[in-house]
Amino acid sequence: MVEKERSKGSVYRSAWQNLIAISHTGIQCWKCHGLGSRTYVVELNVDSVSNTDPQKLGVIDIRPHYITRRYAEFSAAIVSLNESFPDEKVNKVLAALQVEVENFILRMAAEFPLRKEQLIFLINNYDMMLAVLMERTSEDSKEAESFQQLLTARIQEFVEEVLSPAFGGMTAFVKETEPLLERGQGQVIRPDERRIQQLVRGFASDWKRSIENINQEIMRSFSNFKNGTAILQAALTQLIQYYHRFQKILSQHPFKRLPIRSELINIHHVMVEVKKHKTTF
Repeated sequence: MVEKERSKGSVYRSAWQNLIAISHTGIQCWKCHGLGSRTYVVELNVDSVSNTDPQKLGVIDIRPHYITRRYAEFSAAIVSLNESFPDEKVNKVLAALQVEVENFILRMAAEFPLRKEQLIFLINNYDMMLAVLMERTSEDSKEAESFQQLLTARIQEFVEEVLSPAFGGMTAFVKETEPLLERGQGQVIRPDERRIQQLVRGFASDWKRSIENINQEIMRSFSNFKNGTAILQAALTQLIQYYHRFQKILSQHPFKRLPIRSELINIHHVMVEVKKHKTTF
């Protein structure tokens, strides 16, 4: 077993050394390399990543993992060289490597017990890889576009997760009720006055503290401050949108006559508080 693991590590180191050799030799050497040599270097990495077991990598935390950083640097170098001397077969093995790395990142994320931790890990790694790729290749490269899509999707999911502990009751109510009103089915709704009271009063008592907690959590979670800023703004913007939709629902039949509406916090007060967090990072 030890020899097998050493063999895996040796394959990865060998592939990495081959990349360094190509990079140091320069673009002219890449042009002179046979196609077999070019694709072989990438294929070694495909096999290495595919066979890597996250459970044998030791402790995994939420920060970008060293293997994903190496992949990003490797891929960026190959993509950059291949942009100058394009070859479709190299593109194909790069695409295969990207698939394996994406699967590997998902396997590593699965080591975390909580979905929120998984999302933080995924976002940190996607963001790091995207930054490396965009710095060293064209912004419209397939690799950069793919990781941008993955990053955007996971950020959207994280925003819902981070809002859920404090505002999940309100967001659930909005998602349940809004479609009925939009379809003109307000008459079939029987308002649960007790539930609505709890939502309105719960928001009124905790919204400022909850916003600060969200701010602190995001500050702790993301290694890239710029990315953290964007995620914080996305979360707070989503909160304002949910609260606006919540108020709009309560202004319509059959909710508009509920006395609890008088206790709603003015949305402009929420917006003022949100603006205080724009320069956190």
